[in-house]
Amino acid sequence: MLRGYAPETALNETTDEATFADAASQGRLWVAPAAETPVGFALVEMLADDLPHLEELDVEPSHGRRGLGTALVRAVCDWVTVSGYSAITLTTFRAVPWNLPFYTRLGFTEIPRHLLRRELEAVVSREAAHGLTPETRAVMSYRCAT
Repeated sequence: MLRGYAPETALNETTDEATFADAASQGRLWVAPAAETPVGFALVEMLADDLPHLEELDVEPSHGRRGLGTALVRAVCDWVTVSGYSAITLTTFRAVPWNLPFYTRLGFTEIPRHLLRRELEAVVSREAAHGLTPETRAVMSYRCAT
């Protein structure tokens, strides 16, 4: 679904099994099944002890537009709140018609570049090294109720 919006280098990236295993063992991986087959997931990376980051959200396109992405993001936000964090961050495509509005509807707001923590600046730099120019990316945050 991101063809035409993301460079091939980014489209061809995959998350390695060790990352999934580590996240699962630490309670930072949520999986959406259809029958017994995974069709979507949300993966949280800890950028710092107090900074969870939604590193990846994927839903198999044939299962899209059924609320699975929304359910995964809400589960992550519930975990953030229950775990005592004040917020979770993510980066997303600015120009993809459904990305930024999707996260905005779920309560995420954009963080101005001059307010980014160094850990988030590092994420933007890492993405740039993979062909995702900073101008095409939005860094967002969901603030939990305390």
